[in-house]
Amino acid sequence: MPEQLVTVERHGTTVVLTLDRPSALNALSRALVAELAERLEEAAADEAVRAVVLTGSAKAFCAGADISEIPNMTGASPLDTLPFDRLFDTVATLRVPTIAAVRGLAFGGGCELVLACDTAVAGRSARFAVPEVRLGVIPGAGGTQRLVHAVGKAKAMRMLATGAPVDAEWAYAAGLVADLVDDDQVLHRALELAGQIAGNAPRAVAYAVDSARRANDLPLHQGLAHERRNFLLALGTSDAQEGVAAFTDRRTPAFTGR
Repeated sequence: MPEQLVTVERHGTTVVLTLDRPSALNALSRALVAELAERLEEAAADEAVRAVVLTGSAKAFCAGADISEIPNMTGASPLDTLPFDRLFDTVATLRVPTIAAVRGLAFGGGCELVLACDTAVAGRSARFAVPEVRLGVIPGAGGTQRLVHAVGKAKAMRMLATGAPVDAEWAYAAGLVADLVDDDQVLHRALELAGQIAGNAPRAVAYAVDSARRANDLPLHQGLAHERRNFLLALGTSDAQEGVAAFTDRRTPAFTGR
């Protein structure tokens, strides 16, 4: 039997996926990348799932790409599919929101994985870096693009051009992560956020997340048009009617996802 590299836990409507390659600080080997993509797709296919949490170990969320596998990508054409493309495309387009729960190292591809998630919680031990320039390469899974969107040009350039790590406090202040808590509260906080998401109308959450993701890809006028489209789609759902009725009746809404 192949080694299991991702553990799966169910917490109500939330799926927690834990990178489990401790001997390599959860470095992204081809096998780990493929297994994580499969587990994400399985979670998204379950209509009862409302959020996915990605996490790692106390020492490392993910130390980056498996360096031993980088030479295998040498000579690839810009049009070729790379081993990590499927994973990062899956994270960035998943049906439900994704939350990174980070302790320890989130370097290289690990930092890019955090950036690909919709939001992130960091423990005080967390360290973030895109150190690829120190190896003579650059981030290749969205790091140069998503980092600028997350923290702004100046802070992103500092990280990208120096390759130097930043601590959790810096990452929180810069906007790389949304919440900063003690290490023993990281998963608890991520699950708490997932629970809050689950209490909302599923299709409304999906439309809101879709609109927000498009903000990185579209000019403002196109993004506003996409938001208006999603607003009208949400307005036509049964859950929208239930939400307004519950507000008027001063009761908790009973959303059905329709």
